[in-house]
This record gives sequence, C-alpha cells and structure tokens, in this order.
Amino acid sequence: MPKNKGRGGKNYRRGKNENLTKRQLETKDDGQDYAQVIKLLGSGRLICLCLGDSKQRLGHIRGKMRRKVWIQNGDIVLVALREFQDEKCDVVYKYFPEEIKQLKNLKEIPENLEEPGGDNVGDNVIFVNKEESSSSDSDLSDSDDDDSDPEPKQQQKQQPQKPQPQKAQAPAKDNKEKITKKDIDDI
Repeated sequence: MPKNKGRGGKNYRRGKNENLTKRQLETKDDGQDYAQVIKLLGSGRLICLCLGDSKQRLGHIRGKMRRKVWIQNGDIVLVALREFQDEKCDVVYKYFPEEIKQLKNLKEIPENLEEPGGDNVGDNVIFVNKEESSSSDSDLSDSDDDDSDPEPKQQQKQQPQKPQPQKAQAPAKDNKEKITKKDIDDI
C-alpha cells in the first residue's frame, strides 16, 4: 500500500489558521443596518432585531458565509435590507467582539446592548425549594378539599398505610477501627 503523504486531509485543505490579522471595520451603508440575532431557525435562516428601526426580521445567511462563519444567538451582524420585502433581510457580515467594542465607541450601535458570548443563559430561571413548594401544594390541596364532599376524606383515612421498613443502625465503632464492606452493607 502507498504511504500517506499527509496532503489530503481536511485540515491541510483548510490551510493554516492565518486569519489572526486585524480586518478593517465595516460600517453600514445605504440599505444596510446593524442587527442582533435573536433565534436561529435552521436552513440558513434566523430571526434578528434590527437596531435602526427596532423591527424583527427574518434573516437569510448568504451562501458565502454558510459553513464558514458560525453565527450564534446574541451575535451582532450587518444585514442588507430588502426593498421589496420589508420583513426579510440578508446577513452580510458578522462582527467579532473587539469590532463590537469599536462600533460602540463610534456610537454606531447602542452601548447598553448585550455582548455575545455572555453567560446570559438561564437568567429567567427561578429555583424553588422543595419544602416551600410542598407546603404551598398542601395549602392548595387543603383549600381544594374544603370545597369537596366529606366522603372522600373518610375514604382516605380508612385506607391502611403500608408500614415502612426501618433502616438498620450502623454499629458503633471506634475511630481507630477500619470499616469493612460488610459494615457498609449493614447500613
């Protein structure tokens, strides 16, 4: 079999990562606007909030950017507005975080805008303690029971409850003695 020369793989075709140079900052022209990505829909489509007129539009990622530039929720992009369809736009350019800071300094975009890559996931989630939720559930069930007939309460009281097995107590050991697997199994 011939020896592999190492010139046919995906990483070789891509070339070295030489994209580390600074690129020139692109600002909007006529018929373009800055937008923040709200939701990715798939198939190269997304919902974005245009910052110029505060409208939500259906954005289409152009073919040149597909599979090369990855866009996520919260990213700032430059979109080309369509003259014939006001509710749709085309994504032309994606800004990196350092470019977003430059745009804020130039006052092209508002400064109170959330930066992409932040840890904003789960900000609206509220955790409830189990004890609090169970007491509130029992309060709700008590109020529901007051409205119902007394017969179902009697049926609940008459049903015998199954005895629960008690846990075996761990044997008293001195701290100097080692605990064996048998002792753990007994617990």
